[in-house]
Formats: sequence, structure tokens, C-alpha cells
Amino acid sequence: MVKVVDKLLLFLYSIVIGCVSVFLLSIGFGWISSDLLNELVGDIYRVDSIQITLAVTGVILFILSLRFFIVSLQRGSASAPSIDQRTDFGDIRISLETIENLALKAASRQRGVKDLRARIRATDAGLDIVIRAVVDGESSIPVLTEEIQRSVKEHVEDIAGIPVTNVAVYVANIIQTGTFKSRVE
Repeated sequence: MVKVVDKLLLFLYSIVIGCVSVFLLSIGFGWISSDLLNELVGDIYRVDSIQITLAVTGVILFILSLRFFIVSLQRGSASAPSIDQRTDFGDIRISLETIENLALKAASRQRGVKDLRARIRATDAGLDIVIRAVVDGESSIPVLTEEIQRSVKEHVEDIAGIPVTNVAVYVANIIQTGTFKSRVE
């Protein structure tokens, strides 16, 4: 929720800064005459409502600037998504990238599997793993995918100690091996 609010505030802040920069460019290139500029400045000092509006706008922009400055200095603890576990000896954090690499390693051990990609999603029950594969088309796809599912589940659970609730295998394509030579008689 905080990130959505920050994005909205940053959007509004950008619009205001953009308008101010266009105004300054107009003054710099002489698109606004000095008489008009003098009249605008005179109106600011003559009309109290304009002064109050400008003061409130200035305070809001200053607070937004401070907010964005503080956010820029904070270290993002959630920079890399991870799975956190607590043991008797302390905390353990395993990145989702590590789990992805474990799944790819296990899937690549199967014969007939080529181009692999993995996507990991952590849930309360465990891990959902999606493997995308290109196969050679020489062996049974149902048998091959079942072996991939079994080996990925076992390998990730053994190495990372995190339960795997689902391993989905998506066979994207088969590899076209060998070229066909035309035969001329």
C-alpha cells in the first residue's frame, strides 16, 4: 500500500516539477514578457489567497521532497525476494533465485530436455514451481515430465529443506534434430 501511495505522490510531484520547469523555460527564452511577469508577481503580493495557495504548495512540495529523499536513502530489505526460516541457531534466508537454480539443475539432469526456464512462487503451504522446457521429442513426454516433476521436487526439498507443493511442467516445443536430404533418382 505504501508503494502505491509513493508512486502516486511521485507522479504528482513530477507533474508539478514539469510545470515549474516549463514556466522557467518560458521565462528564460523570453516567451513570457517582463511586463506580464511583473504583473504576475504583483498579483502574488496583492492577493492573499494566492499567497496562501503558494505557501501551502511550497510546504507540500518540501514535504514530498523530504519523503523521496528519505526513501532514496533507505536500504531495500526486500530487494531480492527470499524465503525466510527461523532455526534454533538463527535466521536463514534463501533467495528465490537460488531455488530457481536448484530446480533448473534437477530438471537438466533428465535426458531429452534442452532449453529450461523456471519460475518460483512462494506460498504459505510451500513452493509452486513452473518449469518451461524444450524436449527432443525422442522419448515419451508424459514420462519425461513426470520424471522432471519428481526430480525437481525431491532435489529442492532435500537441498533447501522447503516443501514443494506443486511442480508444473510446460513443454514449449520439441527440438528439430537432423536435416532431411532430398533424394534424387
